[in-house]
Amino acid sequence: MAAPNPAAPDTAVRNLLRTCPLCEAACGLELTVDSLDRVTGARGDKLDPFSKGFLCPKGASFGQLDGDPDRITEPMIRDRATGSWRAVEWAEAFDLIAARISAIKAEHGNQSVALYLGNPNAHTVAGTLYAPALIRALGSRNIFSASTADQMPKQLACGLMFGDPLAVPVPDLDRTDYVLMLGANPLESNGSLCTAPDFPGRLQALKARGGHLVVVDPRRTRTAARADEHLFVRPGTDAYLLFGIVHALFAEDLAEIGVEVTGLDELRSAAAEFDPETVAARTGVPADTVRRLARELAAAPTAVVYARIGTCTAEFGTVTQWLVDVINALTGNLDTPGGAMFATAAVRGIVRTKPFRPDRWRSRVRDLPEAMGELPVATLFDEITTPGEGQVRALITAAGNPVLSAPSGARLDAAFAGLDFMVSVDCYLNETTRHADVILPPPRPVQSPHYDFALLQFAVRNYARYSPPLVPLGGRPSEAAVYVRLAAAVAGQPHNPTAEYDPLTAFDELVIGTTLRSAGLEQRRPELSSGTSTEQRLDLMLRLGPYGEWNGGDLSLDTLLGNPHGIDLGALRPRLSEVLRTASGKVDLAPARLLADLDRLRAGSAAAPAEMVLIGRRHLRSNNSWMHNAPRLVGGTNRCTLQIHPDDIARLGLSQQALVKSAVGSLTVPIEPTDSIMPGVVSLPHGWGHTTGSQQVARQNAGVNANVLTDDSILDVPSGNAVFNGVPVSVTPA
Repeated sequence: MAAPNPAAPDTAVRNLLRTCPLCEAACGLELTVDSLDRVTGARGDKLDPFSKGFLCPKGASFGQLDGDPDRITEPMIRDRATGSWRAVEWAEAFDLIAARISAIKAEHGNQSVALYLGNPNAHTVAGTLYAPALIRALGSRNIFSASTADQMPKQLACGLMFGDPLAVPVPDLDRTDYVLMLGANPLESNGSLCTAPDFPGRLQALKARGGHLVVVDPRRTRTAARADEHLFVRPGTDAYLLFGIVHALFAEDLAEIGVEVTGLDELRSAAAEFDPETVAARTGVPADTVRRLARELAAAPTAVVYARIGTCTAEFGTVTQWLVDVINALTGNLDTPGGAMFATAAVRGIVRTKPFRPDRWRSRVRDLPEAMGELPVATLFDEITTPGEGQVRALITAAGNPVLSAPSGARLDAAFAGLDFMVSVDCYLNETTRHADVILPPPRPVQSPHYDFALLQFAVRNYARYSPPLVPLGGRPSEAAVYVRLAAAVAGQPHNPTAEYDPLTAFDELVIGTTLRSAGLEQRRPELSSGTSTEQRLDLMLRLGPYGEWNGGDLSLDTLLGNPHGIDLGALRPRLSEVLRTASGKVDLAPARLLADLDRLRAGSAAAPAEMVLIGRRHLRSNNSWMHNAPRLVGGTNRCTLQIHPDDIARLGLSQQALVKSAVGSLTVPIEPTDSIMPGVVSLPHGWGHTTGSQQVARQNAGVNANVLTDDSILDVPSGNAVFNGVPVSVTPA
């Protein structure tokens, strides 16, 4: 057969549909795929009822990411003596993992093996359905993830207020009249813990209907520039500002609560000392402005407070997130249209029957609390390097690059080099996976199914869409099979498929059978999809969900397959009574765990602010470390520079580059003068520093790793979340 002529037009081009998996917006894609199964084009799916054709530059570059020539396509094993890599068969890779993990567990116990899950797991079917199997197979409490470098304060606050850390209210953007937004830049991030395709369009619609948007941020971000009002605030002081608003609501008798609550008196007492004048001195936001914000929130027909990663990754992240929903409740905007509401996802996770309880165990070295089954990633270094019983000697990473994304990244880099054994499920040889002994690559995105299990729990409109694999696997295992076989290998169970036994099918059949028996529906097994075992599990979850065929509705996998553009399931509806799991059955406005953290907040109020502090920033054409290898996504505004106010440049005598020092590290970085940032604040983007991986484009645009400057000893105490914003630094000429 003659080789295809690349210059000839491809008559076998197909236009295929799927959901974009690259951020939290869940936009619909229409892909052009050629006869060699290469993605040659991507545009927004205009018939998707949720995204309506919206697409950002990341989605438009889907083909470059899917077909990246630097992607690893076969399992790789590293020779520790020479540092060289060789491609191997899948069976050999899993056999080595089974032998080495088994030996380490036998000698040192289950706690000697740790797992780190990166945030792409929240965007994949395999990461959602099968990573829990890997956690159970390990039998270790040393579970870490990107959650404690991102959103754990929000989930802990919701767990304490509502009894379920997955009961996260989102702004009802399409019906609200007033939005107060803190530490969020959705025109760059596309939204976070708030799935809202075309966030810019939704904010524009808010303004068009006469609504009001106020953005509180140390930078005049693209979002702030579109707002009706932008307020500069000192990094890390959002909790004081919100407490000032709470104080004003009580002082002016503006509170009008529409849900049943406990702890109102305790909350009032806690807010008494955070009057607007006191918090103005700490935040830089004038007292009159604090009072005006309280009045505007109370007076608006509907209003909502929304705060995101800039406030989560700060020293008082959990208190801040608690106060966000305290204000939503006090102004009568919790669980009401136009306020903060709970999505009704078509597929629900495990239904919690008891109130959420964090701090069930603590880390070995620093005595840090567990939350949602994991320990703070800020203590991963300690657990690897501190000798003693339970020391981590083997590590599995899955779709994560903590050397660049976790605090004190340089120390983690050194710690990983000292592990006895390491496995990475990853498609790249990067700054973290270069330390692995075995790399297990997942398939290309177009070879995998897609359903947004996690993200649709936080959608601003109820919606469902399923994307089957668009391109054959070509003889390699699916991502689901990689996770299940890895789980079997570390558990010492059969992990390689035979003619009589397939680990993935066996695992899925076990889950399906157990679920049907517990629901008393064994007789309905034949009704499930005839597709893969993974699709059968999804079908089961859809049928049992709130819109499902087995729950009075009409939704099933067949329904979604028959509607490839997705299905609009309607606007958000009040459902607080369905999600509440507190012991009282009411919203807890004053959780004891958060009141206990107020001593730390008071001490911070008295402390002198640092002369210069560091914050992070988002880029529209980037989403963490793994997106810097697509030529279309680097360059332009997507650069690793130090943003700094011109007054600070003059005061500090800076020129082209600056030396930035913190308590734990230093960096030399090009400066970018801008009056969009507060004096006394500098900003570096997250996820750069590509100096040791094999990604060619990323190495040519390496940048610097901002987490050389972040200190893993400084945390948001209740959640253990890392602190990336408000880091004290000095800035001098390079």
